[in-house]
Amino acid sequence: MALVKVRPKFQVTLPTEVRERAGVGVGDLLEAKVERGKITLIPKSVIDRRLAEGLEDIRAGRVYGPYATVAQAQAAFRARGAKSAARRGRRPKLG
Repeated sequence: MALVKVRPKFQVTLPTEVRERAGVGVGDLLEAKVERGKITLIPKSVIDRRLAEGLEDIRAGRVYGPYATVAQAQAAFRARGAKSAARRGRRPKLG
């Protein structure tokens, strides 16, 4: 069992063995929680919010394609844009 000391600015240094076993490196983020009187540090990875939303869309099956060519993708997006504009009562943009 490794002991750590709380420094004047409430900083602690994680012992090498603990860092290596947890796979924690310089610059990594840790989530700190208190559970039943114990402090728990959990390594976390942070991703951009839009990327997280995109990954959630993929998991939920809200995706289009794949397309064999750029022309197929453009045609599909134009068709969806025209359909969406029609639902809103607008003329679709051309181009």
